[in-house]
Amino acid sequence: MSEAMVWWSLAAGMVALELLTGTFYLLMLSIGLAAGALASHAGLSMTLQVAVAAVVGGGAVAAWRWRQDRHPVAPRATANKDVNMDIGETVQVSHWNDERQTRVTYRGADWSAALAPGSEPHEGQHRIVEVIGNRLILEPLKHTS
Repeated sequence: MSEAMVWWSLAAGMVALELLTGTFYLLMLSIGLAAGALASHAGLSMTLQVAVAAVVGGGAVAAWRWRQDRHPVAPRATANKDVNMDIGETVQVSHWNDERQTRVTYRGADWSAALAPGSEPHEGQHRIVEVIGNRLILEPLKHTS
């Protein structure tokens, strides 16, 4: 088997592994392996083939990571104001039970509501931060004095 065929086989194996695991970074590494195959077709030495594969694959991973850091992941649909018009709206809470849940009136109907993780229960205005099924997840409004 030629060197190029080994590189192409490794690249195909990496793509198959990515399909099994869903790890997108493996696709970036397979680009590096494909670059190694192209370097082999160009007649470069094995040392240069490995260097090309490492630089291209590592560069692709670094570029993808840099892109991900610059473009944060959008919030889940249940907490995304672009998907659910209720996110960001306010409701009045009169009491919380021991399980950090309550009932609130919102848009003319009674809703089950739960306190967002990390929030302390108290009465007053709360903001809807997420809607899970028919339950509102609330956080207290921050009041500045």
